[in-house]
Amino acid sequence: MRPGLILGSAFTLVAAWLLLVTTPGSHAEERDFRAAVACPTPHNARSGSDCLRTVPAVIDRTEKVTRSKTASYWLYITEADGTATRTRVNGSPREHPGATAGENIEATYWRGQIRYVDLASGRHHTNADPRRSYRIPLTLGLGLGLYGAAFLAGAAAMVRAMRRSVKAHSWQAGLTITGGTVLAAFGALAPWLTDSIAEALQLTGLATVVVLALCALAVPFLRRRNRGGDDTIALRPSVLTEERCFPGLIMGEVPYASGAGYLIAGPGLLATTPDPTGVFHRKPAPRTLTPLRLRPPYLTDPAGRPDYDGRAVVLECEDNGVPVLVVTRKKDAPAVLGALGPVPAE
Repeated sequence: MRPGLILGSAFTLVAAWLLLVTTPGSHAEERDFRAAVACPTPHNARSGSDCLRTVPAVIDRTEKVTRSKTASYWLYITEADGTATRTRVNGSPREHPGATAGENIEATYWRGQIRYVDLASGRHHTNADPRRSYRIPLTLGLGLGLYGAAFLAGAAAMVRAMRRSVKAHSWQAGLTITGGTVLAAFGALAPWLTDSIAEALQLTGLATVVVLALCALAVPFLRRRNRGGDDTIALRPSVLTEERCFPGLIMGEVPYASGAGYLIAGPGLLATTPDPTGVFHRKPAPRTLTPLRLRPPYLTDPAGRPDYDGRAVVLECEDNGVPVLVVTRKKDAPAVLGALGPVPAE
């Protein structure tokens, strides 16, 4: 629960900065660029001017940009006053007739950066184009904000569930985090499916209504499935013909208890080992170890019980009256039951 609170708080704070500071700043820059007009005297305009300063130039060469997900190239130019510079243009020189050495072009500056170039094939905006530059911070802000909110809501749901159940994982928290994760994905996609911040927020709001409705429909089903005090998990024991090694450990006040990290299950054998191959340092459990019931993890389990990314199950056992817990992943529990024998019927 504590990691969820920490992650949720961190994501929410970062999202607040992106949504309240970075995104409005990028949007304001876009508005200024769209409202900019040509400089009355381009040659005398300052390099950082708010007007559009267009200068003639000659292409020296082009160079493909490597290690980029989208095709782009560097356009090296020399301006009429002898200034040599370069700018990055999306696409490839083959797609843009006129992007060859020796061709005359026009480069347009705004606030000290080349925002677009006019080639023989038409106008091409550079990677410094401020139009829709708000999309990246808005994507991160909505995605992280909604994901962080899901963690915080999940932690709150866990606190409420702890008052009624000892289960380490409640269906309320799982439903909350699942719904929040789906909503975060919608929020991250919204800026790319719309043409403005307002439209992106409206689409995210619509997705929120849909996700909340689906979660509300799932509540009665999950409540019925988890109703009742018996949380015993029914699994068939595996028929073991050879030894298997998988993650797991034995906990309890017994000499063969070990946090080594792996279990070996075979015909009539259950042992712990620190070796993933199951060859060295085996510590076998005695035949007096008797399984009682298989259940989900509890908050009251001993410290150090592994979770296996939410896939852990706990086999309650006893050895001459001493309580023993065998913890492993649910998919490996049938092998443990096959090694120890089936759980006694109620």
